[in-house]
Amino acid sequence: MLSRLTRSQAVAVCAVPVVALLATAVLAPLPFSVAQPGMTANVLGKNQGTPVITVSGAPTRTTGGQLRMTTIEATGPDARVSLKDVIGNWFRTDRAVMPRDAVYPSGNSVKEIEKHNAEQMQQSQDAATQAALKYLDLSADKVKVDLKLADVGGPSAGLLFTLGIIDKLNGDGSGGDLTGGRTIAGTGTIDATGHVGAVGGVALKTQAARRDGATVFLVPKAECRDAKAELPEGLRLVPVTTLKSAVDSLMALEKGKGSVPSC
Repeated sequence: MLSRLTRSQAVAVCAVPVVALLATAVLAPLPFSVAQPGMTANVLGKNQGTPVITVSGAPTRTTGGQLRMTTIEATGPDARVSLKDVIGNWFRTDRAVMPRDAVYPSGNSVKEIEKHNAEQMQQSQDAATQAALKYLDLSADKVKVDLKLADVGGPSAGLLFTLGIIDKLNGDGSGGDLTGGRTIAGTGTIDATGHVGAVGGVALKTQAARRDGATVFLVPKAECRDAKAELPEGLRLVPVTTLKSAVDSLMALEKGKGSVPSC
C-alpha cells in the first residue's frame, strides 16, 4: 500500500535526483578545450638555444628587431574539461573556451594528433621557404633554408617564417631591417604563392605578443574583428592578405612613408 507524501516530502524526494543530475553535469567531461596565451618565439633569433632560421647557399645579414610568432596553449586532447571549468573560464579575457574539434582533429589519438600537428608544421615551413625564395627571385636549387622550432605544431607560424627568411636574406632591400628595429609579432598560415590564411585564437595571441614586447601585430585580414575583441593597449593591428601586403606594410612602418592598413 502506498501512502501519500506531504508537499515538503515530495519536494525533498524530487530534489535528490535533480541534485545528483546537477552534480553529474558539473563533473562530467565535456567536448571543449580551454586555451590561454602561449609562448612566442623570435624567428630571427634562437629558440631553446638553436637558431630558428638557418640559410646556406646565399649571404645572410645581421638583423635588428624581432619577428615573433605567437601561439596559444590549450588543454590536451585527452584532458577532462567539466562544466565547472567551462563556466569558470567563459568570462575571462585571458582564456577561451573552444570546441575540442576546433583545436584538435576529432576521433584521433594523442599520438595521431601530435603527428598531424608535426606534419602541418613541416608543410608550413616548406611553404614559407618557397614563398620567401619566390618573393626574392632566388632559386631553391642554390639556396637552402632550415627551419627549427621545438615544441610547436600546426601551420600558423607560416607568415612569420617567411618574413624572417626575407629579413635575413634581404632586409628592406636597401640595407635596413624589415622590422625597422621594432618587435613585430603576428600569425597566419601561408602557401607557396604567398597567400596568407586565417588561423584562429588571435585574441589570445595578441595578448601573448604584447606580453613579450610587441608593438605591431600582423593579423590575417579575415580575423580583424576577433583580434580587436581583447586588443591589449599599445599593440597596433596590421591586417594582411598576402606576403606582399605584409612586406609593404612593414616597409611603410619602417620608412614612415606610405599608408599602413588597420583593422
